[in-house]
Amino acid sequence: MKLIHQVLMAGAITLAAVAIPHSAGATEHIIEMRNQDNAGNRMAFEPGFVKVEVGDTVKFVPTDKGHNAQSVPNIWPEGVPEVKGEFSREVVFKADKDGLYIFKCLPHYGMGMVALVQVGKPVNLDAVKKFVATGMAKKRLDGEIAKVTP
Repeated sequence: MKLIHQVLMAGAITLAAVAIPHSAGATEHIIEMRNQDNAGNRMAFEPGFVKVEVGDTVKFVPTDKGHNAQSVPNIWPEGVPEVKGEFSREVVFKADKDGLYIFKCLPHYGMGMVALVQVGKPVNLDAVKKFVATGMAKKRLDGEIAKVTP
């Protein structure tokens, strides 16, 4: 009976050693949905760019009402489900795959309300550079793309 307990304990310790490093290192990043950012830009995500690691989460917080966070379709890395948050509600994005992820606020997209999340390596950088944003979003997105690192 004692041997069975030792085997079970060894199995539990091994499982914990494998599982804990993956979850213990995960970080939560906050992006606020705001009527005005710290630089004075109206209708903005603050910050507009974050670099995170695979396993991290990005939480979009509605600091001001009337905003949402949703994915810009057809640009995200293949196999990653799109995100569409409700208005004035938190949205949590789990960063499970390397790449660049563009988020927009649906009603304020033309006013430039976009955010860029880099998860690990920018494997889809060419596709993101080819994407043509509309209105003020183009200028802001170009500024955020300039912050991408290998």
